[in-house]
Amino acid sequence: MDIKNILISVDASDNAMRAVDYAASILANAEGVRVTLLYIERAPNRDKFDDEAAWLNQCKLDHDRVFDFLKTARQKLVAAGLPEASVHERTVLCSAEPSIAQTILDVQQAEGFGTLVVGRRGLTKGEEFLFGSVSSKLVHNAKNCAVWVVQ
Repeated sequence: MDIKNILISVDASDNAMRAVDYAASILANAEGVRVTLLYIERAPNRDKFDDEAAWLNQCKLDHDRVFDFLKTARQKLVAAGLPEASVHERTVLCSAEPSIAQTILDVQQAEGFGTLVVGRRGLTKGEEFLFGSVSSKLVHNAKNCAVWVVQ
């Protein structure tokens, strides 16, 4: 695993942008660094929509929001001094199984990322116990890499 091969897992939230900002400040003008912004995409639950058109409209809104987020995140990393050619974006479609955390770990292992960066949502211990936490699962299950959890 190469510590200069960095995976930033994002979900288009404010917490994810804080993780991007933190990584940008740490990596500013660093040489030989490669950064991949990873978004794990899950389609909205069809049962929550009256019809196919409403579901497709929500899918498009989600896609546009993520595209804008990734564009802004990329711009921040480049503005910090990372060469444009060293910043990449990747979207992975994920079904209900495996979990989002496992999908991130699968990408991290398969592509040899030595550093994993993720924003923390700030769940209470009770919420984390009931609903789980992607960042907690990453910290507990990541192998052969550094994990930066940004609050």
